[in-house]
Amino acid sequence: MAGGLMLLAVGAHQAGPALAAARGDGTPGTFTAVRADCFEHHPGKQLCTWLGDFRSDDGKVLRKGLTLYDPEQDSLTAGRTVYAFDTGRPDHVYGAHGSREWVTVVILVVLGVVLLARPLLFRRRPRDTARQPVASGDAREIGRA
Repeated sequence: MAGGLMLLAVGAHQAGPALAAARGDGTPGTFTAVRADCFEHHPGKQLCTWLGDFRSDDGKVLRKGLTLYDPEQDSLTAGRTVYAFDTGRPDHVYGAHGSREWVTVVILVVLGVVLLARPLLFRRRPRDTARQPVASGDAREIGRA
């Protein structure tokens, strides 16, 4: 149950920003790529995310050192600016295509509910302790008497 509660709490905490990212809600602005942070995913295959700065369209918000979540980020180069929106996440902003993080949030919430409900749904039934006495001897002889 504790694991279910933890998954439910994490899912609930992430639900707002994930849904905002799916809808494209947030503060509109631009993301300027500063540097790529890459690691080798498979031999010969690197996965990269871009770190950079976000500036809102009205100029009131400037956030530095954020990660851009966007499926099109492979086309970025240092210094390039693309449309982005800020949902309030502390470490990243989203590109024009939004995000499918809501899928992960739904999975976390469903698993959390299942783990919380499991003890209630699959309770063991107590064994019947009063058993019928078993006659000793040969059952064929008992039946003839």
